[in-house]
Amino acid sequence: MSEPKTISLNELSEYRGQLVKIQGWVHGIRGSNARQFLSLRNSGRILQVLAEKELLGEETFSEVKHLKQETSLSVTGKLVENEKSPIGYELVLESFRKIGESENYPITPKDHGIDFLLSQRHLWLRSSRQLAILRVRDELSFSIRKYFHERKFTLIDTPILTGSIGESAGTLFSTEYFDLGSAYLAQTGQLYLETAIFAHNKVYCFGPTFRAEKSKTRRHLTEFWMLEVESAFVSHEQNMELQEDFIQTVVKQTVQACLPELKVLERDPGPLLEYMERQFPRIDYKDALEFLRSEKEDIVWGDDINSEREQMLVRKYGGPVFIQKYPREAKAFYMKVNPEDPRTVLNADLIAPDGVGEIIGGSEREENYSNIVKRLEEEKLPVESYEWYLELRKYGSVPHSGFGLGSERLIAWICGLSHIRECIPFPRMMERLYP
Repeated sequence: MSEPKTISLNELSEYRGQLVKIQGWVHGIRGSNARQFLSLRNSGRILQVLAEKELLGEETFSEVKHLKQETSLSVTGKLVENEKSPIGYELVLESFRKIGESENYPITPKDHGIDFLLSQRHLWLRSSRQLAILRVRDELSFSIRKYFHERKFTLIDTPILTGSIGESAGTLFSTEYFDLGSAYLAQTGQLYLETAIFAHNKVYCFGPTFRAEKSKTRRHLTEFWMLEVESAFVSHEQNMELQEDFIQTVVKQTVQACLPELKVLERDPGPLLEYMERQFPRIDYKDALEFLRSEKEDIVWGDDINSEREQMLVRKYGGPVFIQKYPREAKAFYMKVNPEDPRTVLNADLIAPDGVGEIIGGSEREENYSNIVKRLEEEKLPVESYEWYLELRKYGSVPHSGFGLGSERLIAWICGLSHIRECIPFPRMMERLYP
């Protein structure tokens, strides 16, 4: 008789009714003196393995009953359909072999504090909730790349180490760079990404980004993954149209692919999908201020619209909303001044409901050389460090626009999470660098 085929939990439908071998880890175990139900984890999924004393015999059944959490196994049995199973199948155990023992696994079914779980993050990733979140993250990352690949955007990998400041000098991580002085961990790939539109027209990058903000809010990480997009010959209005289509497309695709994971997370995707069928309202910063003042908010021109105020606005408009044309002095040097109101720039933030807040920031970029030099000087940034960036405005400058998306915030929205620390495998925060 031939050896059963070793399979993963990602290919069960191909082997239903067959004798198969699966290697994995004991996620949990429960049962009676006659039957034990073993949860086996493999490929980020969990399969129920039915162990029956009558089939296995007293000795083997006793060994199954005393298996410890996270022991690694190789199990052999018949794969049968089971409508009650989250993945539609279970395995009727015929034999098993231990691969690696596990004693006193620290994360048990009881409640643990978040600080303990973060310190055990290397093990916490194995839990059902974390399995689901990271599978959503994987699916979203694939959908993002698929979206831009299908629309003929070119992926440009921008540098992590840079000598230029893209956002605020106060939020930089610096390091010594050989004999050349200080280098910085990139706050954004945008400036480098803009160089590529003159070669490829439509480009994007997707990678780690670093902000040394001394912030402990549930919406901030010091290291996160950011999607950035730049397009030549695209206006501010066209930029918002692209953002809206992008969000609606990738959210719908991710939700559809991750319904079992969202069920584990107890996330009803219905309201989220309803948002994806509507056009996102676009309101000016000045109109947002007027509304907030009518709600007795003490806010003046130039003030930030904080997270509480953002949620007041999404409640008013019944879902995601673009807030556009912020005060010039509150935004980065590369944003184009609004010709209809020079106090403002042609930018927009996309604000999500459910407590998520800003998920996208974008703008039309300033294409005029003199205007950018003036803004750099106003910001007291060293013009000479941006000479390469300024040269883009010398040799065939064109109107262009772009935006950035923090992927962890979008994952939190899709999963219905209150804190983005669970949306990345190893969160880096002000007070945490371990593990």
